[in-house]
Amino acid sequence: MIHDFGIVWSERALLLSGLANTAILSTFSAVAALLLGFVLTPALMAKHRVVLWATRGFVDGMRCVPFLLFAYIVYYGFPSFGVRLDNWTSGLLALTIYNAAYMAEILRGAWVAQPREPIEAGKAFGFSDVRLFRRLILPPLLLSAGPVIGNQMIQIIKDSAFLTIIALPELTHAASSIQSRHYVPFAAFITAVFLYWGLCLVIEAGVNSVGRVADARR
Repeated sequence: MIHDFGIVWSERALLLSGLANTAILSTFSAVAALLLGFVLTPALMAKHRVVLWATRGFVDGMRCVPFLLFAYIVYYGFPSFGVRLDNWTSGLLALTIYNAAYMAEILRGAWVAQPREPIEAGKAFGFSDVRLFRRLILPPLLLSAGPVIGNQMIQIIKDSAFLTIIALPELTHAASSIQSRHYVPFAAFITAVFLYWGLCLVIEAGVNSVGRVADARR
């Protein structure tokens, strides 16, 4: 067993490269999904039925489709319509679109739960819609939704492991490569597990910091 972990250690450059790729991919997709979620959130509360039904259909559809299947559709299905993407772009697009639906629902729930008094006061003082959103809606919205957004970011990290199916050189792909060449499955994959755990601990630390800020504002 120690010999197996020694082999994994000798391949540490490959594992660290996969870890870096997972961190970069997860960060970019989480930020993009959150921004897209902000765009979708007002549409989820729109009074126009067509806009509401279309957005609700997208959100429900993404939440009901397994991510692995959706990644297959993006990478292997889009070329049928003349859209050819490399594995990095496909992985980033799949993670972003899929998790934007969850981010939109998280933000919608947090928005609905916000007290109306500060918003009504802002309107009474003549705040424009943009200023009202930026000053009175966005800060408490992010603070209240912070823990759930953090959980979704952890889910994005875990979802990224599925992208090994499209040969994207992330952490699981690196561990699989080591295992296939050296036949040390336990050592390779348990090492990957601890590296994923480390990434998730970073997210948890950030969420705890947001929680402390939110407590200080109360």
